[in-house]
Amino acid sequence: MRPIGVFGGTFDPVHYGHLRSAFEMLQALSFEQVSFVPCGDPPHRGVTYATSAQRLRLVELAIAGQDGFVADDRELRRGGPSYTVDTLQTLREEHTNRSLGLIVGMDAFLGLTGWHRWDEILDFAHIVVAHRPGWKAPDIGELGELVAEHGTHRVDDLHNTTHGFIHIHAVTQLEIASTEIRDLVAAGRDPRFLMPDAVRDEIENTGLYKET
Repeated sequence: MRPIGVFGGTFDPVHYGHLRSAFEMLQALSFEQVSFVPCGDPPHRGVTYATSAQRLRLVELAIAGQDGFVADDRELRRGGPSYTVDTLQTLREEHTNRSLGLIVGMDAFLGLTGWHRWDEILDFAHIVVAHRPGWKAPDIGELGELVAEHGTHRVDDLHNTTHGFIHIHAVTQLEIASTEIRDLVAAGRDPRFLMPDAVRDEIENTGLYKET
């Protein structure tokens, strides 16, 4: 069984930057699928501009028809703060013998030690870091030690074990941010070509982000 990629985020809204990174991981790392997991109650951000149901809907529209992309609503169904470690624990219980790869950006990875029970994440999954130009993998401190101990360049390691490795993989740089999209929409401008048309149309038809 090939690994499952786990791609969490607020997706407020989802855009081509998210989709392209996930697609490159799906192909390059030979994942069986990439599960998009919208954050239900983001503990660090504190507020979302679209509701959890609206954000899930946008993700479903964005990935419709793409083989290997699935939407996972477990964080929306679970009460309380949406901690990544809890999500991975439930996924591990469902997939006891399958490799799981948590996909994070380098910026998120650099803040890993501030996550809830961050030191348990590798007990449930691999960490796959989407590396973009301008970011450097840490080589000192707690994260530097973590990369030194658990880092691997071998994709096979992600397939042959269920968890425990850190793999850093370069992805295409797309300078798109959800914040900028919300600002565009609020200013009455068209976000076309920053996201799939189905997502754009849903935002337009529902009036999402008209005021931020």
